This record gives sequence, C-alpha cells and structure tokens, in this order.
Amino acid sequence: MDSARFLADLRRDYSRAGLSEIDLAPSWLEQFHRWFGDAAALTEPNAVVLATATPDGVPSARTVLLKAYDERGLVVFTNLTSRKGREALGNPRATLLFSWVELERQIVLEGAVEQVSRAQTEDYFRARPRRTQIAAWVSHQSAVVADRPELERRQAELTERFGDEDIPVPDFWGGLRVVPSAVEFWQGRRDRLHDRLRYRLAGDGWVVERLSP
Repeated sequence: MDSARFLADLRRDYSRAGLSEIDLAPSWLEQFHRWFGDAAALTEPNAVVLATATPDGVPSARTVLLKAYDERGLVVFTNLTSRKGREALGNPRATLLFSWVELERQIVLEGAVEQVSRAQTEDYFRARPRRTQIAAWVSHQSAVVADRPELERRQAELTERFGDEDIPVPDFWGGLRVVPSAVEFWQGRRDRLHDRLRYRLAGDGWVVERLSP
C-alpha cells in the first residue's frame, strides 16, 4: 500500500456531537469547565500544548500539564530559565492547545503571559511529591547534558543534601499564567464542517463568534 492510499484510509468522519451558540455557557471559563469535566476520564486530560516564540518570532511548542485555572487564566509551572520560560517572559504572548481526540474536541486559548505570585508558586511546589521537588532542582531544563547518569548523580547528591528537611522552592522555578484574549471551542462535525465557536475579548467584554471550518 502506498503512503497516499494509507493516509486516505485513515480519514474519518466526526459524528459524536455538535456545538451551537445556544449550547454555549455565558463565559469562556464556564464552557472550559464543562468540557474539562467531560474530558476527566481521558488519560492526562490536563495535558496541553504550550506554544511560545522568541522576541524575533521563532516559534516553539511542547506539551505541559495544566495545574490551575480560574477567571484570570490558565496556569502551568516550569523552570523559568528553560526555553519556554525564557520565551514566555521575553515575548509574553502564548497559545495553549488542548486536543481531546476521543471526544473530537479541541480548545485553543490565546493571550498574554504573566508570572503567578511567589506565594502561589510556593503553595503548589509544596503540594508536589518530594521526588518531583528534587527533580526541579536536578534539571537545568533545556540545557545540554552529557548523559543520563549525569542527571542520576545529581539526583542522588541532592537527595542526600536535603535529607529529611523541607525542600525550598528554587528561585528559577515558578508559574506562568496565560491570560486569555480569545478562547476557541472546536467540535468535529461530519464532512469536515466542524463547529468553531470563539469567545473574544472586545473592549471590556466578550463577544462570541462562529468561525468557518
């Protein structure tokens, strides 16, 4: 079978559900909460692609885990000296993409990036398992390492160093909040005529727009 035929055989029609304007919640946050709840049974429903770019426009993307959300936006935590941390702070705009294939749904959220408070960072860090607290110290995220044993040696050294003491929050580690200016809810439909409804911030309020598929 040639590759073109193989890809054709993978095509599917989307028929699980639709999304109409009358189905939408009054706010993007409530709609997000509804769909996030629907995705709860999936593997890693909080896995989300975070896309950032350098100040001169070179993009990058990676999968991270959503750790908090409210009316202010969506929060992830990371090493702030990593590639995503540097880009998010140096060019504070980002996009988040949730892809829930089993539900034939996507959410795309665009907005400005801001750091969360140090208090919120500390609260979340202390709630993490101890081994992942140590991992935050071990990893100089995005930096080149010689090999796997280098990481494991550093892990062993830090485990011994901290002993039974409380592990402090690294000063290079923190939370990033994407503050939405647009949130699109995508529902797959038959014949590729998908439903795309977007909440967009306009002045002091939000408008809802249907986008062509």
